[in-house]
Amino acid sequence: MPAPSSSSSSLLDTGKGSKIERYNSYIRRVNSAKIMAASSKLLFRATLLTAVVLILLFTLNYPPLTTHSNAQSSSSSHRSLLSSSFLSSSSSSSKYSGAAWEKQVRNSAAPRRHNGMSVLVTGAAGFVGTHCSLALKKRGDGVVGLDNFNSYYDPSLKRDRQSMLGRHGVLVVDGDINDGPLLSKLFDVAAFTHILHLAAQAGVRYAMKNPQSYVASNIAGLVNLFEIAAKTADPQPAIVWASSSSVYGLNTNNPFSELHRTDQPASLYAATKKAGEEIAHTYNHIYGLSITGLRFFTVYGPWGRPDMAYFSFTKDILAGKPITVFKSQDGKEVARDFTYIDDVVKGCVGALDTAERSTGSGGKKRGPAQLRVYNLGNTSPVPVTRLVSILEGLLGTKAKKNVVKMPRNGDVPFTHANVSLAAHDFAYQPTTDLETGLRKFVKWYVGYYGIKSPVKNGGGGGHKE
Repeated sequence: MPAPSSSSSSLLDTGKGSKIERYNSYIRRVNSAKIMAASSKLLFRATLLTAVVLILLFTLNYPPLTTHSNAQSSSSSHRSLLSSSFLSSSSSSSKYSGAAWEKQVRNSAAPRRHNGMSVLVTGAAGFVGTHCSLALKKRGDGVVGLDNFNSYYDPSLKRDRQSMLGRHGVLVVDGDINDGPLLSKLFDVAAFTHILHLAAQAGVRYAMKNPQSYVASNIAGLVNLFEIAAKTADPQPAIVWASSSSVYGLNTNNPFSELHRTDQPASLYAATKKAGEEIAHTYNHIYGLSITGLRFFTVYGPWGRPDMAYFSFTKDILAGKPITVFKSQDGKEVARDFTYIDDVVKGCVGALDTAERSTGSGGKKRGPAQLRVYNLGNTSPVPVTRLVSILEGLLGTKAKKNVVKMPRNGDVPFTHANVSLAAHDFAYQPTTDLETGLRKFVKWYVGYYGIKSPVKNGGGGGHKE
């Protein structure tokens, strides 16, 4: 076979080179496309992440505009999740330090009875927190309070509660549950055996005006407290905390039982409390925290909350102003399981007394821990119109009533507590009927505000200070 000529060899080499060049060019285009696609995906993800972070920062730090007359002052007073943490963390190290302050904390936390508890009470200048702190201190337990004194309602009432507690030897620290360094400092100074966690953003309707405050307090604050209790406190304290009857939401089974479904919240407030119960389950399961949740049913009494109906009704009736009384969407009377403060205090103390020790240490679970939830109610629903009639009789004044249908803002038309579980586990037994409880409240109210008004049928109640 003749050998190929030089010209034919040159043509073959040229053809091969052309094919190789086209192949390399194709590979370069494919690789370039892959790099561009990967870069686009990375850029998209980075942009999306940045947008989410910016939206979160804006949402948490800038509540929505509102036409409410107190919107500006209210939104600034409720510390957002980020601002409260940053501001409190930067100031707590300097504000809450020194031998004198630590001595105050230790003295207040020290029990005065044999086997007494040392309890950190959050929300101590609140309605339920004040009464529980005083009851615990009077029986010889050590108590240190924590409260941020926000202006959801008149802070001067909270300051007066703080002063009353101070006269009984209870120190109430001005601070926020989102302030991790402050909480860590408190647990470093005092070995609390229990936490009674009552700090929360309360109210159903207010959630439509300032939803961020509920997330910051009822969820972020709860997580922060659980984190410190699980990983920093030594020993881990047992925790009793305030959930709410609002978790029953759209449940129609009566009376409300702990076994009933709670996955249909009717308000953001209820949703945050339900979320709190799930978060409690998580920290119990992972870290061995002993946790008891208490579902309060419409608590009332002396030193109460001004945003509650019985309180605002009393104020407006005495001032000759009309009051708004709701009826349900189908025209039925709205009823509540009104529970007197002294009965609720007994329930809180009973839960503390029967709380078992946490089983973890240093963020590690050593064994199964107690996890409970209880209703604390009066078991006797009363129509709101009946509440108004009782107040009219006690104040000697007829109310100017505007009866309207309940707006669809998260409120429910009826609550009724089944307390058999609490009765079985720590002998909870409410004993105060609505008329007796309101008589005690009205006597405190006219005395506290210095009102010259007859209170029918006399009757004492509440703490005179």
